[in-house]
Formats: sequence, C-alpha cells, structure tokens
Amino acid sequence: MKTIALYPGSFDPMTNGHLDILKRAAKLFEKVIVTVAVNKKKQAVFTGDERVELIKKCIADEAWAKDIEVTQFTGLLVDHAKKMKADTLVRGVRQISDFEYEFRMALTNKRLAPEVDTIFLMPDEEFTFISASIVKEVAYWGGDLSSFVPDNVARALKDKYKDR
Repeated sequence: MKTIALYPGSFDPMTNGHLDILKRAAKLFEKVIVTVAVNKKKQAVFTGDERVELIKKCIADEAWAKDIEVTQFTGLLVDHAKKMKADTLVRGVRQISDFEYEFRMALTNKRLAPEVDTIFLMPDEEFTFISASIVKEVAYWGGDLSSFVPDNVARALKDKYKDR
C-alpha cells in the first residue's frame, strides 16, 4: 500500500545524493513531501525559502517528481509529519555512522509518535561520499561542483561564495 512519506533534511544545499534518495522514495510512495528543516541555531548558507526554491527547481522538469511537494518546518519532525498526514519518514544513509545517528532518531521519533514509521534508503554507490559539508567546502574554494549538485544549485553556491 502506498502512503504519504516525508523526506526531511536541512538540504543546505540539495545534492545529487539527496535527489537520488528522493527519486527512489517517489517510486515507493503515493506522495513524497520534501521538508526543509529550518534550525535557527545552525548557520545555513541558504535561507529556508531559498532551499525550498532550489529544490523545486531541481525537480521541476522531472517526470518522476509529479507527486512531490516541497515545504519547510521548525520544531519536532513528528509533529510536522502528523500535520502533513505523513505516516512514513524517509531517511538517507550513506555509511555506518549515518545509520547509528539515524537509528537513534528513528527510535526517538517512534517514541514520540508511534504511528509514524521510518525507512532508510541508501543512495546509489556513486553518491555515497557526497555530503552538504563537502559540497560547501568545494564551492567555497571555487571547485567544480558538476558531479555533486544539480546545475541550479551549483550556480546558487557560486553566487553565495563569489565574495569569499
């Protein structure tokens, strides 16, 4: 049975690995809601609104993205999931260290909202090393971002770091 899934993250910025997970989730669920976590305590390169717009542009021309919505939230993820009527959280795991953290979060979310499940998806092997932190470092130093992020994200990063 297909359901509504929430794919949360900071997406600062959206990477090709994130898109790979999103494409996989789109095959599994009737609807996927990408939700940008806005945490005022963290120093983000892009605002929440900018991240939402970048993600929308990343998927605008993709046939597989017709049932994907993009939102943002602050607060507890499970509260947002319930508000959006999502019963599954999608989390990407690239390596064992990701799984350890995500496993603890999944258990916490299950305690807070037993009706919300978490599934873990692995990106394609070519994306397992990509992280937003690495992307930002490469962008800061003016490196080639073409294999890490979609073109619109690369342009936005280049613009953000033009006066470094």
